[in-house]
Amino acid sequence: MKIGFIGLGIMGKPMCKNLLKSGHEVICFNRSRPAVDEMAAAGATAAASIAEVASAARLIITMLPNSPEVAAVALGEGGIGDHAAPGSLLVDMSSISPLAARDICHNLNERQIRMLDAPVSGGEPKAIEGTLSVMAGGDQADFDEALPVLKAMAASVVRVGNIGDGNIAKLANQIVVAVNIAALSEALTLAAKAGADPELVFQAIRGGLAGSTVMEAKAPMMLNRDIKPGFKINLHIKDLGNAIDTGHGTGVPLPLSASVMEMMQALKVDDWGEADHSALIRYYEKLANYEVKK
Repeated sequence: MKIGFIGLGIMGKPMCKNLLKSGHEVICFNRSRPAVDEMAAAGATAAASIAEVASAARLIITMLPNSPEVAAVALGEGGIGDHAAPGSLLVDMSSISPLAARDICHNLNERQIRMLDAPVSGGEPKAIEGTLSVMAGGDQADFDEALPVLKAMAASVVRVGNIGDGNIAKLANQIVVAVNIAALSEALTLAAKAGADPELVFQAIRGGLAGSTVMEAKAPMMLNRDIKPGFKINLHIKDLGNAIDTGHGTGVPLPLSASVMEMMQALKVDDWGEADHSALIRYYEKLANYEVKK
């Protein structure tokens, strides 16, 4: 299948590579040219514009930072809506506002273009492995059409419900991840400053009820003081902002989300915004005036 791919960032590049490895023909575009050239070297067709991608492929994937970027690519002048053939399917794998996803879908439907919102979880490591978790929203028939393509990038692909529901699931995911990282940071800082070896504390608790995928991925990074981003603090701030806005709009208070959001905002002020979200432990280190390491 010929697939269009727009957005070749930390997540988009490995996702695109996995489509190529699965035998799909991919035409790709990114705002910065080096990422496009890298994909061309891997076997993709390089496009010079969004219009070129939309004109060439009936199934188009977008992997972009936030709602305004997706709206611009989908609905802006020279975008997907202007150039995709009637009946084309946009699979937006960005993490955006559920309301924005529904609005974009409505506008595309008026141009006879279909849409799924299908955000992912797993960060760069699972994007590279092709073992992401996909949470999709949209019509069942559209989901069934996209499923073989999504499986080339993911280990788990679940249709949550209608358009926008994929991003509701992603917001729920990001709340759980954020609170887990904060709790892990708090626990390891306590263990280290109280005199225990934090590495051994991690080994002791990982097999019990406290164990989690988050702990397995992030505790080693914290203990090795590795801040290379698999998922940036700035992006998690964006996701928690969308979660809190959605909570306000639906009458659901989110006190834990708001607390972790403010911790991350404090790190952003201290120039940690481009670090991995496991750098949340630096917030606790500052409070405790203590450095956590092996």
